[in-house]
Amino acid sequence: MTMGWAGFAAVFAGFFLTHSIPVRPGVKARLVGLLGRRGFGLAYSALSLAMLALLIRAAGAAPYLPLWYQAGWHRQAAQAGMLAVCLALAFSIARPNPFSFGGARNDAFDPHRAGILRWTRHPILLALALWAGVHMLANGDLAHVILFGVLGGFAIAGQWLIDRRKRRDLGPAHWAALDSARRAAPRLQPPLSRRGAILRGLAGLAAFAALLLAHPYVIGVAVV
Repeated sequence: MTMGWAGFAAVFAGFFLTHSIPVRPGVKARLVGLLGRRGFGLAYSALSLAMLALLIRAAGAAPYLPLWYQAGWHRQAAQAGMLAVCLALAFSIARPNPFSFGGARNDAFDPHRAGILRWTRHPILLALALWAGVHMLANGDLAHVILFGVLGGFAIAGQWLIDRRKRRDLGPAHWAALDSARRAAPRLQPPLSRRGAILRGLAGLAAFAALLLAHPYVIGVAVV
């Protein structure tokens, strides 16, 4: 498949249009009413992944204008980076996090046992920024640099935007107190649940293996 710059831009616009659904209360409310909260979450996750795969394929089909060529270590760095991404997501998703999105049971958050949040308030966004960075390193043509540069930039800028919103929602004093307690916690500490930590680690490794196997079929490029 080949595609001009106009087609690539159109797919990019469609990607951002679909990703604006969660921040459009009226549209989201209607969809939640139609599908239910769980159904909306599953449907939106599937749509997001499909649009991301389409966007990456569109970048591969855009006119090839190299800015740098792939060196042997670029692919190895991307693989190592993606292992870190999968593990970071496994230890971040569906855990208490009052500072960012994707948190669950936020009222149970203990800033003195913050886990991965001791290192960053936004582990999911940081993982997305790392995903974009290692993929941009290994794909030095203009279309992919635009793709991963924009997505990585949004992941980085999103941390500041979410901080601002969470300060407003929690109240500046409460947010600052939680953040101070989080940063004062030990950098390395035993997990709250050894079994849970093992399961999350295994889930991260399984996700990494699944990405390696699915990459040539979903994205059209073999990783190994």
